[in-house]
Amino acid sequence: MQRARVLSGVQPTGALHLGNWLGAIRNWVHLQDSHDTFFCVVDLHAITVPHEPGQLAADTRKTAALYLACGIDPARSTVFVQSHVPAHSELAWLLNCVTPLNWLERMIQFKEKAIKQGDQVSVGLLDYPVLMAADILLYDADLVPVGEDQKQHLELARDIAQQRINARFGRKGADGEPIPVLKVPEPLILKEGARVMSLTDGRSKMSKSDPNEGSRITLLDPPELITKKIKRAKTDPVMGLEFGNPERPETDNLLGLYAILSGKGREVAAAECAAMGWGSFKPLLAEAAVEALRPVQQRYAELSADPAELDRVLAAGRERAQAVAQATLERTREALGFLARG
Repeated sequence: MQRARVLSGVQPTGALHLGNWLGAIRNWVHLQDSHDTFFCVVDLHAITVPHEPGQLAADTRKTAALYLACGIDPARSTVFVQSHVPAHSELAWLLNCVTPLNWLERMIQFKEKAIKQGDQVSVGLLDYPVLMAADILLYDADLVPVGEDQKQHLELARDIAQQRINARFGRKGADGEPIPVLKVPEPLILKEGARVMSLTDGRSKMSKSDPNEGSRITLLDPPELITKKIKRAKTDPVMGLEFGNPERPETDNLLGLYAILSGKGREVAAAECAAMGWGSFKPLLAEAAVEALRPVQQRYAELSADPAELDRVLAAGRERAQAVAQATLERTREALGFLARG
């Protein structure tokens, strides 16, 4: 039986942190056992906001290496860089030409980010959900792992595929049944660890863009920095830790991190820490975080020492990704009526 295909990726700008790992990449590793998995470094998305050109290539390599260090196996998954496959940009343009402007203007993330950029906001920031749709649709993805903050973008990809491409440009088979041009993906909602919150504000998601470095633990933070950040993490004056109390968001977040990073699970962690003070708990959490990240950091160091291996992985991933993407692109071009390429 053919495995369902999954596609996902993260931007290379900013250091990957515990939220990226526990909310996304760790789940990708498990999906390799049961799905046909494609994971890309979405560097084209990284330039929708002001970026540092001198860092982009290095950050892209670092992100790809961290995928592998976290357990993505290139023998079982296709690992590639988005901009290495030109079909992403070409399909995005084709989709642009059939996507209503007002669909993009209602995107919540655009509204939030546009306020920060003011008059300098780019067309790319408005349009990146269409590029995201192209990323997904190019690979005939059956499932796309999404958090709550990305569900709106996946819905847009589904609407573009169903309403703007398949309904308008699809054809019917000999039996009269419609033959879709693009596969319509389904969301794959992964719950445990899906929302890791900031160390400085338990009501805000841990973010690469937060100007406060102490708000997140990155995957490459050394042990002493991890310990320092956890020691300074926001808490409350109440003795004992618990889950599910809306008045104690930081407690819920830090205890949740301990449950995952220690491998003990929520029930055992809650029982262990029910009467514990913060002075006793924070060293436990720091130790669990350091030990959980140790193998990731060791593998990353090995990959960094052998850049040719990373180049080989990305070249092989590009070749496989391009073969799949090009087939989808040509199918879409044909449906839209373009002259076939010689």
